[in-house]
Amino acid sequence: MLILTRKVGEKIRIGEEIEISVLEIKGRQARIGIKAPSGLPVHREEVFKKIQEQNLKAARGTGTEIDLDIIPL
Repeated sequence: MLILTRKVGEKIRIGEEIEISVLEIKGRQARIGIKAPSGLPVHREEVFKKIQEQNLKAARGTGTEIDLDIIPL
């Protein structure tokens, strides 16, 4: 894990398309701004975990398997 220290107004870049900005710090909380391509999902961790759980439940609940070799392209 990379750990960085930033002040309000400073930014972190991930590749060429993702920019993370420190907007505000109040006590033990930081407001973070994220610029990323519109097709790239960005979620809080608790939301991401909930999405994963729901996807897993949906996949288990179908009871059918799809054979991708028989689907016409």
